[in-house]
Amino acid sequence: MPRLLSALSIVALAVALDQGIKRLVVDTMGLGEVIEVLPFLALFHARNEGIAFSMLDGFHGLGLAAISVVVLGFVGWLWWNTPADRKLTQFGFAIIVGGAIGNLIDRVSLGYVVDYILFHTPVWSFAVFNLADAFISVGAALILLDEFVLHRKKRDAEGGKTADS
Repeated sequence: MPRLLSALSIVALAVALDQGIKRLVVDTMGLGEVIEVLPFLALFHARNEGIAFSMLDGFHGLGLAAISVVVLGFVGWLWWNTPADRKLTQFGFAIIVGGAIGNLIDRVSLGYVVDYILFHTPVWSFAVFNLADAFISVGAALILLDEFVLHRKKRDAEGGKTADS
C-alpha cells in the first residue's frame, strides 16, 4: 500500500504542476504571445490540436482522447507489471502517467492541449511543448536508462541472474 500511495502522490503532483502552470499561461498570456526568458528559451502560448509535436493535427479531439486513454492503459499495465525494486523505472512510469493525464485533461476539457515552452535560436526552433510533455519524455528516458544501463550493470554484477531475467 505505501508503494501505491507514493506512486499516486507522484502522479497527482505531476498533474497538479502541469495544470497549474497551464492555467497560469492561459490566464496571463494571450494566444500566440511570446515572452523571452533567455536568448534560447521563450514562453509561447500555443494550442496543440494534435498529439506529440502536433502529429495527427486536425484529427477529432475525442478520437485523440480515446487514443490517449488506450496508450495510458497500456503504460499503466507496463507499470503495474514492473518489479517494485526497479525504483527508477517506477518513478519514470509515475511521471509519464502524470504527464499523460495532464494532457488528457486539456484534450477532454478544451479540445486541444495548452503548450508554452519554446527552445529556439535565431535560425531554428524546437516544437512548442509543456511540462506534461517534459514529464513524458523524461520518464521515458529514465526507463530506458534503467533498463539498458543500470539494470544490465546490476544483472552483470550478479552474474547474469535477476528476478525478472
